[in-house]
Amino acid sequence: MEISGTTEQMLNRMIVGSWVTQAIYVAAEIGIADLLAGGPRTADELAWETGAHGASLYRVLRALASIDVFREDEAGRFSLTPVGKLLASDAPGSKRSLARMAGAEFYRSWGGLLSSVETGAAAFDKVFGTPFFHYMSANPDRWRIYDDAMTGIHDSETVPVLDAYDFAPFRTIVDVGGGNGLALAAVLRRHPMARGVLFDLPPVAERAREVVGGCDVSDRCDFVGGDFFDSVPSSGDAYLLRHVIHDWDDGEAVAILRNCRDAMRRGGKVLVVETVIPSG
Repeated sequence: MEISGTTEQMLNRMIVGSWVTQAIYVAAEIGIADLLAGGPRTADELAWETGAHGASLYRVLRALASIDVFREDEAGRFSLTPVGKLLASDAPGSKRSLARMAGAEFYRSWGGLLSSVETGAAAFDKVFGTPFFHYMSANPDRWRIYDDAMTGIHDSETVPVLDAYDFAPFRTIVDVGGGNGLALAAVLRRHPMARGVLFDLPPVAERAREVVGGCDVSDRCDFVGGDFFDSVPSSGDAYLLRHVIHDWDDGEAVAILRNCRDAMRRGGKVLVVETVIPSG
């Protein structure tokens, strides 16, 4: 089989994709997009503001400019592109926290993929010496970044989910593993006759209480901390699991779904929102 130059280049880009991940991570970690939101700056100016090494930072910024994350002008000043704007902390649907996780914990755990394939055990557990959510519980600052990262992913899908599925028949919607509660708040805002229950690990549920507390739907939302392997709040007629099931093996996934089934009212539904790989 003859391999074309285009095919080879495509594979090369795949093989070295981690380089891009790390370059974006560096820019996100030291807050480059937040600084550039105030206007164009040179690499030396950015290095002074971040405490970075100027020449090294310049190389990273030029690499990112080559893939349209930033833009460099003739005076050597960098500015934000539409892609780069998404790395700003206050951007709608910001990807900064996702980049900070992707270049740190996620990056290291993907390095253990071979071990997972050989043993069937979770790579994160091997690399960090503890399961993912135990690690997060012990590192609340990282959990906040992770929660923000998941919000950046889920925000973009909330409206399509609401448009695609009719929540109107439900009076009590339990968001299992609901994170900061903003997605549940969006559901309640769309359906003013419904009540919601945000269920997650205790520290996450408390943060959700703070986040949703100032929203216009806070009087229709309860916040419950717990472990969905033990039980979930009862008497809901819809149990929403957004990007929860994929975190667990088949046996654990069945346990979560069974707990939802056992807790729901007769005729209730379990609604699963997941990213699915096409067949074939």
